[in-house]
Amino acid sequence: MGQGIAMPTALAALGGSLLAWWAGGQGGTWLLPLVLMMAGLSVGVWRPRALVWFLLGGSVAFSIQQEWGHRLPVGLSGQDIAVHAKVTDVQQQSGVQRLRLSIERCTAPAHLPRCDQLNSVRVSAYDHEYVVGERWQMTLRLRPPYGFINPNTFDYEQWLWREGIHATGYIRPDPAPQRLTHASPRLRQLASDFLAQLPLEARTQRWLAALTLGDSEQLNQDDWALLNATGTTHLVVISGLHVGLVASFVLLLGRYAARVVSPTNWRLRTWPWWLAGAAAVGYAVLAGLAPPAMRAMIMTLLGLWVLSGRHAPGPWQAWWLALALVLMVDPLALWRPGLWLSFMAVGWLIIIWQGRSRPRGVKGWCWALLRSQLLLAPLMAAAVLFAFGRVAPTAPLINLVAVPWVSSVMVPTALLGWLLSPLPLVGLVPWWVFEQALAVFHQLLVVAVEAAPLWQPPAHLAYPLAGSLVLLSLCWGLPAVPRWLRVGAAVLLVTIPWWPREQAIPPGQLQVTVYDVGQGQLIELRSANFRLLYDTGPRFRSGFMPLQSLWPPGQDFDQVMVSHADTDHAGGVDALLADHQVAQWWAPAEESLSIPSQRCEQGQRWQRDGITYRILWPPSGENTLSSNDRSCVLAVYAGEHSLLITGDVGRQVERQLLSQLNGNVSVLVAGHHGSGTSSGVQFVRETQPHHVVFSAGRDNAFRHPADDVVRRFRQQHSCLWNTAQDGALKFTLIPQQPVTFQPLRALAGGHKRC
Repeated sequence: MGQGIAMPTALAALGGSLLAWWAGGQGGTWLLPLVLMMAGLSVGVWRPRALVWFLLGGSVAFSIQQEWGHRLPVGLSGQDIAVHAKVTDVQQQSGVQRLRLSIERCTAPAHLPRCDQLNSVRVSAYDHEYVVGERWQMTLRLRPPYGFINPNTFDYEQWLWREGIHATGYIRPDPAPQRLTHASPRLRQLASDFLAQLPLEARTQRWLAALTLGDSEQLNQDDWALLNATGTTHLVVISGLHVGLVASFVLLLGRYAARVVSPTNWRLRTWPWWLAGAAAVGYAVLAGLAPPAMRAMIMTLLGLWVLSGRHAPGPWQAWWLALALVLMVDPLALWRPGLWLSFMAVGWLIIIWQGRSRPRGVKGWCWALLRSQLLLAPLMAAAVLFAFGRVAPTAPLINLVAVPWVSSVMVPTALLGWLLSPLPLVGLVPWWVFEQALAVFHQLLVVAVEAAPLWQPPAHLAYPLAGSLVLLSLCWGLPAVPRWLRVGAAVLLVTIPWWPREQAIPPGQLQVTVYDVGQGQLIELRSANFRLLYDTGPRFRSGFMPLQSLWPPGQDFDQVMVSHADTDHAGGVDALLADHQVAQWWAPAEESLSIPSQRCEQGQRWQRDGITYRILWPPSGENTLSSNDRSCVLAVYAGEHSLLITGDVGRQVERQLLSQLNGNVSVLVAGHHGSGTSSGVQFVRETQPHHVVFSAGRDNAFRHPADDVVRRFRQQHSCLWNTAQDGALKFTLIPQQPVTFQPLRALAGGHKRC
């Protein structure tokens, strides 16, 4: 297939994907058919020959449009629906199973929207043990795909979209789920069970499952943290490296066999190439044909075609054709960073090796590998920095050792162990070698992380750093680039960390971020030389703490004030203790927290950077208040502006606070997430807050904020914000200037303005 066909095919598929995304984002299923119909008529009249590309792009667009149609209707959020479903994936976590279910039949209450189109959901299960392949009848409580929106953090909602998950939730214990059919034996599951019975270390079993079966879910959190911090994640996800190694190994054996069978014309034999292609397909199928494996299979098959030289396309034609095929088979791949990282890496390798002869001998191949890694590393580091906002400083050096070690030692011994596994004891020998190689590899990663941990550069340096990495890669990879430009690109990269720091917050100004942590509260206050956290966010039943995802480890906090010991306010204390440094803790004396803390009492006051902090509650001495009513109440003043955070205190305590407040409140974080037990009528009327923030979870079971509370604030013409709808909220208190809010979630019609 020539480039004249491959490139338009890929561009048509890409255009269809983007069109469907735009149409779906506009919120109507009618918009895409209308646009396609009008465009089709225009193309058919003016460019009849281009109609085939239009039809191709249209088919991809309709495939993506179906994803929008499969999403759970908003009217079913938080409602119980009955389903028949098949378990397609199970992830074990502490005390909970994360299930991926394929919905076969769905029934909603008669007065609610239908759920016939619901296809794939991700739910938590706490009661039964589930196995992939089983079919169950169960009741689910779901909500549309949704994730927290916080600065510089993983976009969970985007991940749900690109994974084709149409709702999230949990399995209701009542009525109890009923198993309809047991799981039929699967080769992958049988192989996993076989590995679990071997006399190998648990770490060896996990990594064997990831490298050979594509079961990367068996890797634990420590494994992933180590891989991410060293930039070696690509080595354990079934990718082009692994599928290519399997195909290359089979091709090598096949061509050797062909030389023995037909020594005079063995080069003309095609069956070794077909055998290598079959091995690539079989390995990808064994790995579950997950998106990375499927993408690697397509690219490997086209790579074999190019190398065979039999009516084959050129490298760039194959590149475009592979992109087109991946998008046609899996249109959602467009939103997967792995797609662009893979194709960028392959495209760059084509550029740097185009026109060069193939390496020969061991020395030639070693030099080729070294050159490829050195030229590829800066570009990949820039791509990861753009995509994830972080960079592994040791990744270029580690990959120089890790790639050949994994590809030439670990993967071959792992696969050889499977080939010899039917032989008693003999099959364990390759896996014992794998275990020793894994120990060396693991120790290498540990040393690298200790020497240079994962780095998240400051926001003002991220783009200059990524741009300089791209420039360095281009200058050294492209031919005929002057030496002075290559040296200059290297010097520029080295000097970036010493660029002027981000402009400090001027004295007298206070930057505030109310984080989106669901049904909980976590607020960060920063001035020129002071950093305070009010509350630490929730800890969910699964053990996840949203605080863990907000910053890289090693943060320093001058003070952390825990309003009270409820899990939605103090849930992240353990994460702070484990990953960060806190100079001083504040908490009510009667609260049972696992930290030595300064007792917060009414009347305490201090100043930092021209900002005044006052604790208005609880009163000093012993008291019999409830846990909510003894919450630490903090008032902060920056010039004429004031910020009031009341924790979970109720209306009676609020009335006692009024005597300590002077004038209207600029920003109020509503008490108890907007519960009807707080924000009483007198308190709202006398404080008359200009802005009110509700820190609440989307579709929370408590229905916070309460309708009566919202009406009270609206009667005072307060501007209302809700983390459930707006994501994290950032604002700055600047004397003599109005308070302006920056919501991180873009709403239909633009941001609110008050």
